[in-house]
Amino acid sequence: MLAQAYGQPIDHVVLLVYLAIMVGFGATFARYTRSTRDFFVSGQRFTWWLISVSFIATLVGSYSFMKYAEAGYRYGLSSTMSYTNDWFAAPLWMFGWLPIIYFGRITSVPEYFERRFGKDIRLAGTVLILLYMIGYIGFNFYTLGKALEPLFPIQALQSVEHLNLMVIVVVIAVVCAIYVAAGGQTSVIMTDLLQGFILLIAGFVLFGLGLYHLGGFGEFWSHLPVEHKFGMAEFNTNEKFSHVGVFWQDGMANSIAFYFMNQGVLMRFLSVKSPREARKATIVIILILMPVTAVAVSNAGWLGTAIQSKFPDELPKGFSANQVFVVVSELLCRPGVFGLVLAALVAALMSTVDTLINAVATILINDVYRPYVVKDKEDRHYLRAARWFSIGATLVGVLLVPVFLGFKSMYAAHAAFTAAITPPIVVVILLSITWKRYNRLSALATIVLGTGAMVLSFAVPQVITPFAHGVPMAEAAEFYGKYKYMRACYGMLMCMGIGIVATFLTWNYRAATETVEGLTIWTLLGAKRRFKGGEPKRTTGKKIRLKLVSDDGVAEDVVAVHPDDLSRLSAAAGDLLYLADKRWWLGGLRSLHINAGDSTAGVERGTVRLSSSKIEEGRLRVGEPVVVELIM
Repeated sequence: MLAQAYGQPIDHVVLLVYLAIMVGFGATFARYTRSTRDFFVSGQRFTWWLISVSFIATLVGSYSFMKYAEAGYRYGLSSTMSYTNDWFAAPLWMFGWLPIIYFGRITSVPEYFERRFGKDIRLAGTVLILLYMIGYIGFNFYTLGKALEPLFPIQALQSVEHLNLMVIVVVIAVVCAIYVAAGGQTSVIMTDLLQGFILLIAGFVLFGLGLYHLGGFGEFWSHLPVEHKFGMAEFNTNEKFSHVGVFWQDGMANSIAFYFMNQGVLMRFLSVKSPREARKATIVIILILMPVTAVAVSNAGWLGTAIQSKFPDELPKGFSANQVFVVVSELLCRPGVFGLVLAALVAALMSTVDTLINAVATILINDVYRPYVVKDKEDRHYLRAARWFSIGATLVGVLLVPVFLGFKSMYAAHAAFTAAITPPIVVVILLSITWKRYNRLSALATIVLGTGAMVLSFAVPQVITPFAHGVPMAEAAEFYGKYKYMRACYGMLMCMGIGIVATFLTWNYRAATETVEGLTIWTLLGAKRRFKGGEPKRTTGKKIRLKLVSDDGVAEDVVAVHPDDLSRLSAAAGDLLYLADKRWWLGGLRSLHINAGDSTAGVERGTVRLSSSKIEEGRLRVGEPVVVELIM
């Protein structure tokens, strides 16, 4: 088989060294994890730039290089559309959903459902989201195993079908489980930071090598077909890849689900020091990093088209389009450099799976174990349980790999599965945060009837035709291949219609368990008051540097700051401050949130005083300057 010839021993060594580095690097951050809050949201300490880069690693799955290179080879620059659609959901995300969950100290979508509607809606959300996320862990293990299986043909394992693949999956799973269970969200963020750089570097190294091989950008551009030079596909003429189809599938349904429903994404943004920092990260991600990433993961397909045009004999005859990433990489990369490309593939898997593993542990602890199984235990008990749940989620993901192996087209089957689950949950979230009248019965109707509508679209795909914007229905043999893009439009509009009609039918209904205070965009001020424990500030001052002094005479829950320095911060006693190590490149790894105290006796200008236990909690350095700023 073609793929069996790929890779030299040096490439394998590079990959194995990379795995060893990831284990050590990720496990190093276990010392920053002392509570469930650290394990799930890293103590909410990180800055925008660190979250931005690490988020890209989470965004790029193990199949992304393969998938988008194939799309680039088939359709040209329009393959980037999926990565440039997220800005539609950005305003509601930045100014609505994110502040609600951050100031509400909400750790999961099911927890939000219970606060908004009651336990039954929380239970329904928990089941659907866990099914989606655990299945997605298994899917990512499967895709990386399929990519690496031909590169590591262990002869002793060839007698049993797929045994070689399972060994590869187990090795990768063990690496992920070690550092996620040890360090939680902090390990996930820091390893993803490194892996994000590796993904981008590998993608652009490959692009640079391709341009050099072709003789420069001018030669590359001249050997692309005219139809490959457009940034958007045809509006609706191609059922396999149309502009309107990608808009609804990726720009609306998938992007909204990714930001609003994906537990791993929520936890990543809950790890920032403030919603203001999260908004900065979102803007950088959507306007800068995602377009850059689109080029990194798609360019192998563009290069394949140009190389095939200029040098018809250099690429293997009759290779499949889904092989173009590996084919082009093998052609352009020297031994060792190809190992870097393999490491990028592994980084893409690990950075997605580690986020999902940590997210599954969060939901199992906060939405199942703590409220229903073992109540009112010390936090360290739940921290230990979270680590075991991380290992368990990894194991279940590995056990699901043989299930995925039973499908002929797993990516399409997985897309059909997620399309049936995401629209009802996404619509419930959107209506819950924007419409105070939306109630428990409306949410239940949206979930139950909306899921039924999605099932109907598979059984009778013709129901999608009125929503298809003129896109023809594919003559696919598989039931999930018919209207595979436009099903998203159908699902979103059907679920939205069900939710709106149900709300008007139950206009006067209001259960005793329901509340909207702090849980809609219209009631955010209440959430801010509860978060701070007082009236929130409407203005912010400048950041200042103050020398840190240890003083066990200061109360545990406050920091003592001189009045003049508080004035420079535009702060007052009781306001929430953020203290961070002066070394900006740490990204907030050594930092602390704490309220300003009333007593300032003995505090000199230019200094802050903290108890030794709080200094240890923030891992700050006594006698060194810390950067202080007002949060709210």
